[in-house]
Amino acid sequence: MHYSIGQLAALTGLPIKTIRFYSDEGVLPTPGRTASGYRRYTEEHRAHLELIRTLREIGLDLATIRSLGHRRLKEVLALHLDVVETQITALQRTRAVLRATLDKDDPTDEDLRRLHALGRVGKAEMAGLLETFIDEVGGDITARREWLAGMREAILPDLPEEPTTAQLDAWLELAGLLADPGFQENLRTTSEDFWARPPEDLDAWRRATATLFDEVGATLTAGIAPGSPEAGPMLDRVLELTGQSGEEMLRGFDEHDPRSERLWELVAIVRGIDRPWPQTAAYRWIEQALRARSTSADVRLPPTRVNSADET
Repeated sequence: MHYSIGQLAALTGLPIKTIRFYSDEGVLPTPGRTASGYRRYTEEHRAHLELIRTLREIGLDLATIRSLGHRRLKEVLALHLDVVETQITALQRTRAVLRATLDKDDPTDEDLRRLHALGRVGKAEMAGLLETFIDEVGGDITARREWLAGMREAILPDLPEEPTTAQLDAWLELAGLLADPGFQENLRTTSEDFWARPPEDLDAWRRATATLFDEVGATLTAGIAPGSPEAGPMLDRVLELTGQSGEEMLRGFDEHDPRSERLWELVAIVRGIDRPWPQTAAYRWIEQALRARSTSADVRLPPTRVNSADET
């Protein structure tokens, strides 16, 4: 069956002007024409108009609807769901900021700055900052880039739907830290020597590093102070698992950028963790144990292969 544009308007309840606009914009398939040049629509056009109206009602723009010509409907709806969920999350976070601000008797410019900044740094923007961070710090050393990429999930936390003011501030500070060119350059420079000649078996090195964190973590849990005699065997074990001399390790700690530790503190705050990041706590213990040993006796430590600056 064929319909004139007037008949189709009557059947669908859409104005003639709207139907003509959809046709001209390519949202509605091009109709056939009579010998006199009048548009003739089919049942397919009628069904398509009903779909367009439904999609418009749930918020899809015309460009997305037009893409139905080469995308499955399920794919388009899934993409739209992602957009809607992102918008909902952003609104919930904005609500949290507004509530926290309104709880104050006298909101400040800092509160307005936080509200404005939050609107510019969502999860997608943070993910983009992290990708740039990995590219800049990784440089042209493939092994370093791969190692950083493997830490992507750990570095990028999810901001809660109802974040506290502290979590919001940590989220924004984390964004600024990841985007800091000076921080990126320092991490790249201080890790250059290590990654220029990385361990031959990176998987084995990763396993050894994971074991190091587990064992030092158990030592912390046991309450063994880094300067105590009981710390000696654990420090020897650390040196066995890693790869530089004690002097080299201490030099690495001296060159270590404190912003690296701050990065993990911010990640912990956003995640709602009220204790130091396990790797951070482990490195603190190792540094304190090394310094305690170096001041108590002039002892050369066995050669090892870790650089504390590589925490990030």
